[in-house]
Amino acid sequence: MSSTLNSIRGMHDVLPSDMHLWHKLEKTVRDIMAGYGFSEIRIPILEKTELFARGIGDATDVVEKEMYTFQDRNGDQLSLRPEGTAGVVRAVLQNGLLYASPIRLWYIGPKFRRERPQKGRTRQFHQVGAEIFGAPGPDADAELLVMCQRIWRELGLQDIRLEVNSLGTSAERGLYRDSLHNYLSGHRNDLDEDSLRRLERNPLRILDSKNPAVQAVLTDAPLLSDFLGEDSRRQFSGFRHLLDGFGVEHTVNPKLVRGLDYYSHSVFEWITDGLGAQGTVCAGGRYDGLVEIQGGKPWPGVGFAMGQERLVELMRTQAEPERSTPHVYLVMSGDGTTSGGLKLAETLRENVAGLRVQSNLGGGSFKSQFKRADRSGALLAMVMGEDELNQGRVTIKHLRSDLQQESIALEDLEIWFRNYPGVLN
Repeated sequence: MSSTLNSIRGMHDVLPSDMHLWHKLEKTVRDIMAGYGFSEIRIPILEKTELFARGIGDATDVVEKEMYTFQDRNGDQLSLRPEGTAGVVRAVLQNGLLYASPIRLWYIGPKFRRERPQKGRTRQFHQVGAEIFGAPGPDADAELLVMCQRIWRELGLQDIRLEVNSLGTSAERGLYRDSLHNYLSGHRNDLDEDSLRRLERNPLRILDSKNPAVQAVLTDAPLLSDFLGEDSRRQFSGFRHLLDGFGVEHTVNPKLVRGLDYYSHSVFEWITDGLGAQGTVCAGGRYDGLVEIQGGKPWPGVGFAMGQERLVELMRTQAEPERSTPHVYLVMSGDGTTSGGLKLAETLRENVAGLRVQSNLGGGSFKSQFKRADRSGALLAMVMGEDELNQGRVTIKHLRSDLQQESIALEDLEIWFRNYPGVLN
């Protein structure tokens, strides 16, 4: 006998018991995105590896260590998408969408990174993202964060704080990179293996190290803010002023750099303490150079991505919505009752909008069927036995209250359900 196969490490099933949380999150996001004028875009899961190496940066952890990359039969190097922005930029360039700027797009779907699986971090994960192209000022950055705040409020989530920073231009960041490299090179003996690897290729990534010893070294490190020019300072100040005007509380974190090379000017993270070490639930920033890197004309862009798994985990602990359990479980027993009962259930679904009817399948005794009805979470059991079938009636049993069972004529059943408290009202 062959052994049972399990899922790939770090790639998990989303079970029916959690789907109400995912549905609530996705419906909320979809409605709010529409309210801000965003249109949905769907991009392939698989892209040319060059797309990510060019846009994200070949010195980043994502491209160096985390992408799922392979060569197809034609010899092309392909990768499962590790993030969404690079693919969206490719799509808007390929399909000529930029020339209607400013354009607002959002996406949803799985991403893939070969990281060490832990709570809040999986190898297949799901993100909602939003991108704005063609809006160069800080108003676009600020509106994105106002929209995020609205999403948290609609989901009932609390204690999510916002941290912001400015990365300036690529030239300013290059000067800072050299200064930071020189400083850290004098403290090599105090750096861990991961930081030493980053030192030569991407020293800014050392700033968000979780190692306390490395953070101690960074206490006296140069600050990126000291290398920003007047225009970058003005843009960041305007961005913060808009956030204050919208009542979006935030703090400046001078060590916030983000892990992808395409960011410039404002960057941000929404963080919670409710998920342990993996506390970032949404992150993003401005990437005015990315369109040009991908082969287009210089074009401003800004966006974010939020992790669905992490938000679902927060929803579970803070604001779990009601499950979409059936209103009615149909119990059938006796000659002819299966055909009559299934037809009745279909008629009710057709004529009573919103009514959720789960029919018993596979037969079974009354006792076993009532056990299934109870496990389904239904409010009511609707019983059709031979007597009910012959009389043109059904028996209604109240599963979640002490009310007496009722006998209802079939012709009165639709009106009865429309008026039953807790079902459609």
